[in-house]
Amino acid sequence: MATRTTKSSEGLLPLFGLILLVQGFGSALTEAVWDTAFGVSALLREAHAPAWADLLVGAAGCVLLAVAARRRTARKTP
Repeated sequence: MATRTTKSSEGLLPLFGLILLVQGFGSALTEAVWDTAFGVSALLREAHAPAWADLLVGAAGCVLLAVAARRRTARKTP
């Protein structure tokens, strides 16, 4: 009988990373190409954040994905 050695919360890190990546870069791309704001972009515009804040959200998603990948590879090494 196999037992789980990972925490159930470990799967949340890559999930949040992917969400931030898509929302940040997707919002920036949508606003640049179609001149419309949605999701994170719309919320940041209402908060009077600068235009580069979308890219910052996308970069934070990249960082979270990199941390999740590093943890996964560190866990697999003996």
